[in-house]
Amino acid sequence: MDLFYYLLFGGLSVVVALLELSKTSKDRVATSSAFTSFKNNYLVVYSLMMGSYSRSLLSRSQVSLTGVCILAGPYVYYLYSQYGFDKGDIGRLFIAGFGSSMLFGTIVGSLADKQGRKRACVTYCITYILSCITKHSPEYKVLMLGRVLGGIATSLLFSAFESWLVAEHNKRSFDPQWLSITFSKAIFLGNGLVAIVSGLFANMLADNLGFGPVAPFDAAACFLAIGMAIILSSWSENYGDPSDSKDLLTQFKGAAVAIASDEKIALLGAIQSLFEGSMYTFVFLWTPALSPNDEEIPHGFIFATFMLSSMLGSSVASRLMAHPTPKVESYMQIVFGISAFTLLLPIIVNFLVPPTRVKGGGISFAGSIQVFGFCTFEACVGIFWPSIMKMRSQYIPEEARSTIMNFFRIPLNIFVCIVLYNPWRPSLEVTRHGYKPHDASVAQPMAMPCSFARRARGCAATGRSHESALLDERAWEKGEGRSIMLNLVGYSYTAPVVQTNSLCNID
Repeated sequence: MDLFYYLLFGGLSVVVALLELSKTSKDRVATSSAFTSFKNNYLVVYSLMMGSYSRSLLSRSQVSLTGVCILAGPYVYYLYSQYGFDKGDIGRLFIAGFGSSMLFGTIVGSLADKQGRKRACVTYCITYILSCITKHSPEYKVLMLGRVLGGIATSLLFSAFESWLVAEHNKRSFDPQWLSITFSKAIFLGNGLVAIVSGLFANMLADNLGFGPVAPFDAAACFLAIGMAIILSSWSENYGDPSDSKDLLTQFKGAAVAIASDEKIALLGAIQSLFEGSMYTFVFLWTPALSPNDEEIPHGFIFATFMLSSMLGSSVASRLMAHPTPKVESYMQIVFGISAFTLLLPIIVNFLVPPTRVKGGGISFAGSIQVFGFCTFEACVGIFWPSIMKMRSQYIPEEARSTIMNFFRIPLNIFVCIVLYNPWRPSLEVTRHGYKPHDASVAQPMAMPCSFARRARGCAATGRSHESALLDERAWEKGEGRSIMLNLVGYSYTAPVVQTNSLCNID
């Protein structure tokens, strides 16, 4: 592995350590011992939950996926492939997970508000344990059931725990300012440090100790059981609106009215969905962006570096939120601007740095620049999470908190399902001699946003322009011979389109 990666990881480690150790009394908020005990209890549970399930990870086959278990995440795709399923089947499994989260999210959110957030957190543990157990079966229907259960668990994880925390914090009459401390520490530990340690632990179980790709799922189930035991023994119950006079439909309407009538809530939901959408896009695209010519890059080590960058961001956020100024709404505008620039960096680099045509080898100079940019984006993600949590605690009404938070995730889940649907579908590959059947490759996610690879009955294709390289069934059937320019970040090919009706037949 290149020295570059060690220097980057080491440099970030030093910066994070200095930021944490150099905090003065001005950067720390004076709290009570009761709050410290409460905060530590929640952080232990949250870390156990996120150690079993987190926002994003790299799969064993170099395809980045989101919302998969940190302990088991690197082995989800690998496990499914070991059971003999192709990329299309695996893609449908992942779509089922996000689809179930979209369909059942608002329902479980409303139930959490009505039946109790503690019960919802326990339900999450049970649901995800069952999802982990299904990984032992090679039957596709059983695995599909596991993905549906995992999708339901996702909705609970990203709504019930935070809703319980905010309600319990207020019920115990703690200073509202102290919530930001818990949020920033939760992201620093659960989404950063625990993610790195859990990834190493999963690798040790599956590879070093030879227990196989199912072992991380079993370990995740054990950690979930420990977390559930802590919840049952030390958490009290709290509710949004426990009145029996409101059914689920009434709660849905109430949440929708709250979003529609309060511009701040609606804008908060839009901010969350758009930024998280960019995060999901980044997860799909960073691998092909860094290795457009099949360069050998240490995916696991880069992922750990990204998590370290996220820790850096959460440490910065804790300092910012410890002071009355600047307000979250103010500095987050800067964060969004920086994030947008870092995601434009691959395009900028592609224009300024001559691309290399050498296949394989180590990471290129352009790739090294992009790694710095992506680390900056992950630092922005580390600032985003505790900041958006604080804004949600301020603007979302308590009686429908879980329901509204799951409403916010509906457009996000729709977006992810669309994104996942395209790259997993069979497509055509551009070659110097025309088109040929092409399975999902590392280049496909990069092409996906440009809508290049589309499934067409009869393998239809036509070339229009580099701005809209689409597959067109009728043009293919007519056998129109044209040229097509695929101009993507890191990719540039010119290929003739020729009539080859017997080339393939995708149903």
